[in-house]
This record gives sequence, C-alpha cells and structure tokens, in this order.
Amino acid sequence: MKRRTIGNRDGGVMMEYVILAVLIAAAVIVAVIAFGRAVGDGFFVAGQAATVREKTAKGTLDTERVRRDNDISASKEYHDSMHETQ
Repeated sequence: MKRRTIGNRDGGVMMEYVILAVLIAAAVIVAVIAFGRAVGDGFFVAGQAATVREKTAKGTLDTERVRRDNDISASKEYHDSMHETQ
C-alpha cells in the first residue's frame, strides 16, 4: 500500500534551489553589464602596452578615462535629479 505523507516538501526545496540559481544568474548578468566595458577596455590597453604600441595605448587609456569621467558625471546628474527635494 502506498503511503502519502502530508507536507511533502521535495518540490518546495527544489523550487528554493531554482530561485537561488535565478538570483545568482541575474547578479552575474548585472555584473557583466556593469563592468564588461571597463574590463574589456583594460585588457585592450594592456595588450597595446605589452606590444610596441605604447603611444597608442597611452592615447587609448586617456580616451577611456575621459569617457569614464563623462559616464560618472552623467550618472551623478541623473542621481541628483532623481533625489531633488521639491
């Protein structure tokens, strides 16, 4: 005779693991989006610096720093506009 238990939690435990996996995947995606360009640019500049194109690497690094500073100031302006007191 088959015995059924009340409160079988096998499916619930599996669902907790699924939710945890989805949250980890979302965090990884957000990290790649947030840091992907910066990491890629860093490898590009490092590759140029490792070769004989150090002047090009310096120019690229300066360009990336200016772009990063522009991104920072744009995000500060957005942040300040969202938190203005009215």
